[in-house]
Amino acid sequence: MKAILFVGHGSKDREGNDQVRQFIEAMRGNWDETILVQTCFLEFERPTVNQGIDVCVEKGADHIILIPIMLLQAGHSKIHIPAAIDEAKKQYPLVKFTYGRPIGVHEETLEILKTRLTEIAENLDHPDPDTAVLLLGRGGSDPDANSDLYKIARLLWEKTNFKIVEPAFMGVTDPLVNEGIERCLKLGAKKVIILPYFLFTGILIKRLEAMMDSFQNQYSSIEFKLAGYFGYHPRLQTILKERVEEALRDEVKMNCDTCQYRLNAMEHVHHHHHDHEHDHDHDHDHHQHHEHAGQNAGDER
Repeated sequence: MKAILFVGHGSKDREGNDQVRQFIEAMRGNWDETILVQTCFLEFERPTVNQGIDVCVEKGADHIILIPIMLLQAGHSKIHIPAAIDEAKKQYPLVKFTYGRPIGVHEETLEILKTRLTEIAENLDHPDPDTAVLLLGRGGSDPDANSDLYKIARLLWEKTNFKIVEPAFMGVTDPLVNEGIERCLKLGAKKVIILPYFLFTGILIKRLEAMMDSFQNQYSSIEFKLAGYFGYHPRLQTILKERVEEALRDEVKMNCDTCQYRLNAMEHVHHHHHDHEHDHDHDHDHHQHHEHAGQNAGDER
């Protein structure tokens, strides 16, 4: 029997975890009833990845397809999930494991972003020339993931007529949200739309919602608008279905078993990985040198 095991990041916020479960439950009907569909989490919530694998095996799965519900490729998708799979391969040598791709830079994510802008009454073809879009990601210590947000910001600029589309991050790395706002204003913006590049709600989204009043008070002459996060968007289902189908066809375009990045890094993160599986209230040792609201943004999900 085949099993699809979706891997969410996990949040300290129960609502965010519930949204992940509800989203996957809504997708269950996309596959044959003989395929088992399960959800697990990397941290802050159970079941963990290895516990999710255990459940799949206990229910009779001999081929487990793991799909990371993650926007960008970073340490979790490059190292921690593959490490959990390595452990499971030793424990279950007769079970086949296929690791799918995270969402990545995908055409459909741009369509979701455009939808969230139109929902707040923005005209993408004829926007106000003084309007800036601040594309806001979580931020992390992985340069690839951070640079991908810059690429997505550029692609969004290409696909809309906003004159200003700037990337920023909630924490861990620069530019942080306040610096992003300042840059937009220096470029001439009189209205700033904050567009979250987040899948579901969580501590950071709720913090961002609370920050909107302070932005408005700090920049009283500027109009601020907050767009919605991805949430239950049908195009998000489209992306994850695509990731599952390519894994089912063994057409995943990456090979984590031989990835030198992972093999070299595992020497340094093996102990940290075990913490992931057993301690759900820890904080990552990212390069957190920012003492402000964005600190630990990569963990406070």
